[in-house]
Amino acid sequence: MTVLILAAAVAVLVIALLLTVRPWESSDPSLTSDESTDSAVSPTALPPLVDESTLILDDAGPDAPVVVEFLDFECEVCGAVYPVMEELRGEYDGEVTFAVRYFPLPGHFNSGNAAVAVETAAQQGAFEAMYQRMFETQSEWGEGRESEADRFRGYAQELGLDMAVYDAGVADPATLARVEQDFQAGVALGVDRTPTIFVDGERLELSQESDIETAIQAALAE
Repeated sequence: MTVLILAAAVAVLVIALLLTVRPWESSDPSLTSDESTDSAVSPTALPPLVDESTLILDDAGPDAPVVVEFLDFECEVCGAVYPVMEELRGEYDGEVTFAVRYFPLPGHFNSGNAAVAVETAAQQGAFEAMYQRMFETQSEWGEGRESEADRFRGYAQELGLDMAVYDAGVADPATLARVEQDFQAGVALGVDRTPTIFVDGERLELSQESDIETAIQAALAE
């Protein structure tokens, strides 16, 4: 898929930023750093792909293959992969666990706002609904240069969330820290682009959409 290949090329240009800049704290995608990004991480020090805070879309049980996607809600490639992942969730319901981790990219002005909104919705049990709303409306707000926090708050209202609780969650530094936790785990695991997908612990090098299902089928066959 051409767009996936192009995304891989773009990732090379942002890798230095990913290791030194918290994307939701900067509105300037041109920022760069002279610090080295070559520091090695011991395999024994790597964070788990899934921990107790990881958001699960579908849980197929402890023995099922696990698909983990590091994503950015403003990433167009993530938006293109979203319907593929939804189809796979339906096809392998009960057989495969699907998990999501945040990885907001520095060149996307509202990716951090979106992640915070989704995390805050998750605190009220509405993770999947807000996750889906972000991708279904991405073309309406993506690539903008003004905050879309009010739009995302509107989504929360439409989903029937307690808005006092939602507003408190968005303002709570712990919510942002939760997003950062996923981002830093991704950096430690070598994530340098979105989407980055792991199937049963193996990172996929995507060249076409069907690579995801091929990896799932291989994991199920083991």
